Amino acid sequence: MIPNALSIAGVDPSGGAGVLADVKAMSALGAYGCAVIAALTAQNTQGVMSVAPVPPSFVGQQIDALFADLRIDAVKIGMLGQQPVIQVVAEKLARWQAPHVVLDPVMVAKSGDLLLDRDAVGVLREALLPQATVLTPNLPEAGVLLEERPVETLKEMRRVAERLRNKLAHSGQRWVMLKGGHLPGDETIDLLHDGDRMIELPGGRIDTRNTHGTGCTLSAALAALIPQTGDVPEAARRAKAYLTEAIRHADRLEVGKGHGPVHHFHAWW
Repeated sequence: MIPNALSIAGVDPSGGAGVLADVKAMSALGAYGCAVIAALTAQNTQGVMSVAPVPPSFVGQQIDALFADLRIDAVKIGMLGQQPVIQVVAEKLARWQAPHVVLDPVMVAKSGDLLLDRDAVGVLREALLPQATVLTPNLPEAGVLLEERPVETLKEMRRVAERLRNKLAHSGQRWVMLKGGHLPGDETIDLLHDGDRMIELPGGRIDTRNTHGTGCTLSAALAALIPQTGDVPEAARRAKAYLTEAIRHADRLEVGKGHGPVHHFHAWW
């Protein structure tokens, strides 16, 4: 069975991040991708020029329209932008009971531009975190969610992964995938934690500036793979392997003058 994976996120018109990147990753990994537009941006590979909100009621109508018609096997949540949208998304997901929710707490763009209103972090923490099957923060995002400075060592990452896991629902399979790409050095170790197991996912840093949309791509890959594998650790390993190769082949693309996108279709083009 081909899974249907839904991205609820913003639009990056350059195609490197947001729902366009999500649908590419989902398609590359054997899932049918569909999307709810939660925010609009004017951006390219060099930065974010402007963000335009989508009316929260319309975001809710999009979600209702899809769940009323499609069998949704997994949901990836990315950039939501503003507090009322987060609230609506949380209410709709609770109503429709999506079987798997991958939450990527998008807060800052690769360029450093803020993508989440500061007053919305609390609502994200209280309303959406408990519904996540997998939470996928990088180290700066984890610091914001825990209201502390970003960690700088693998030892500190283990403590943070445990604290974040405690903010998820205690029933069912709930995981934190804490991404270590901001650690110093040549290794990029991610931690996968379910409250019991602490699994290290090793990796090496790849020398390229074209890493726009890596977080979006990883979380979308998880949403595509969890229904196919039925196992979060296996889906995480495959998602990271896919992203690694997408980064490794990113320089084959010629997109923009700044941080270009990863190569979602590296296995085909």
